[in-house]
Amino acid sequence: MSEVIAAPKLLKAPTGIAGFDEVTQGGLPAGRPSLVCGSAGCGKTLFATTFLVNGVRLFDEPGVFMSFEERAEDLTANVASLGYDLDGLVAAGRLAIDHVRVERSEIEETGEYDLEALFIRLGFAVDSVGAKRVVLDTIETLFSGFTDQSILRAELRRLFGWIKERGLTAVITGERGDGQLTRQGLEEYVSDCVVLLDNRVEDQITTRRLRVVKYRGSAHGTNEYPFLIDDEGISVLPVTSTDLDYRVASGVISSGIPGLDAMLEPGGFHRGSSLLISGEAGTGKTMISASLLDAACARGERCMAFVFEESGAQICRNARSIGLDLGRHVESGLLRFEAARPSLYGLEMHLARMHRDVDRFAPSVVVVDPVSALYGPATELQATLLRMIDMLKGRGITAVFTSLRVETRDQADDLGVSSLMDAWVKLLNVEANGERTRTLYVIKARGMSHSHQVREFLMSHEGITLVDAYIGPAGVLTGTARLVQEAQEKAALLRDRQESQRRIREVARRRRAIERQLDELRASLEAADDEEAVLRQEDDLRETMLDEGRRDLAARRSAAE
Repeated sequence: MSEVIAAPKLLKAPTGIAGFDEVTQGGLPAGRPSLVCGSAGCGKTLFATTFLVNGVRLFDEPGVFMSFEERAEDLTANVASLGYDLDGLVAAGRLAIDHVRVERSEIEETGEYDLEALFIRLGFAVDSVGAKRVVLDTIETLFSGFTDQSILRAELRRLFGWIKERGLTAVITGERGDGQLTRQGLEEYVSDCVVLLDNRVEDQITTRRLRVVKYRGSAHGTNEYPFLIDDEGISVLPVTSTDLDYRVASGVISSGIPGLDAMLEPGGFHRGSSLLISGEAGTGKTMISASLLDAACARGERCMAFVFEESGAQICRNARSIGLDLGRHVESGLLRFEAARPSLYGLEMHLARMHRDVDRFAPSVVVVDPVSALYGPATELQATLLRMIDMLKGRGITAVFTSLRVETRDQADDLGVSSLMDAWVKLLNVEANGERTRTLYVIKARGMSHSHQVREFLMSHEGITLVDAYIGPAGVLTGTARLVQEAQEKAALLRDRQESQRRIREVARRRRAIERQLDELRASLEAADDEEAVLRQEDDLRETMLDEGRRDLAARRSAAE
């Protein structure tokens, strides 16, 4: 039996950029040049700088940053806001920054241009810090002095060959050209890995996307992935998993509302499930989700709320009106609010931001309030929500989504994701008798029995309480209509009880009259019996006296004879 020999794996240098190493299954090819290209403002220099800084901090690999456009002091100032202390790394001998002004006078001219001087300068910088990583930013400036395409191609190949001979993991940035990835159209063919960055503007909202165009010798994610640049650096949202193989969490989580828990057989919602709370404006969607957050934090669980219409401080203030002190959970670090206007980012940027924040904070409960505030085409909005739900389910996080229900839409208020939700609670405003009352009912709850009744709920300083709605021939009555109906029913019941008691008293009187009549009849019967007995005694006495008289007469006749 022949022995199976495993194919050697390509060595990779991790970038330390959240999500990117997952997309590339390990990072950039080690000891090889990689091209990072894109239009102006897409984040090429930041990507390259992060690659170097993380190499020093996380992987003990010194680096060299050779810039052909920005001066060293400008580069240091630009990335300082991200927490990158380039001056400190330079002072520690872990990083070298060299700014090269490319002019014809600085390139040796011997009939043909060459980059020998650049190799000497770059080699010195590499040796000075023992660099393992190199960044060349940007290559168009370097080759601006070449007009002959054959010379350009030859020098480009020589540069990439020199990098490979030295075993350097290099990131080379390039400006995107017309109809091709770079202006020269050559770098993309000789690079071992090509990463394309894009900064699109759709409906006046920018979205940054990343795509690995090619990666020699390695599998990689081929889709476009949104990436985020903010004060915490750069992070990529990988969407590579399509399997529904996540584990199901065990246990039940309380909603914080006893009446709502009582409507569910296990006394709450399944942990790790997705819950949709939809309703019209003013029905209490945010306060119901706040009750769930308060109950989870009271159990010591970490919670995160992504809010798009109110600030975290405003929600905490409003929650105090129903007796919930969310502020104490914020102060303790158990509750974190992430508030942003829906128009601040594109859909994918919001998703990338959520992905990064959830991974860093590791909450057990996440609230998104409301998902209906997100703006975009219907297909993109649904796709974003699907990925959002899948991301939270894959981590076993209990997710609560609120959604505004528009009165002109009937079944479209779930934004097309109700089928993915494990539970759906719908809130309604019922108008009757000149007032509005809030009602609640559970449309579905997978894996558990639940009440199908409509319940009215009240919000007061004591919290949210559910009351039974009156259901009768005229329909469902809530609010004062329910109170009036209950008062009428109580009055009718009282009248019925009084009438019943009157009839009982009447029957008792009749019974007593009949009993008196019976007593009189019994007395008459006894008198008749007594009279009958006397008459019988008198009859017996007369018969006895007659018999004695006959015997005496007979005796006298016998004596006379």
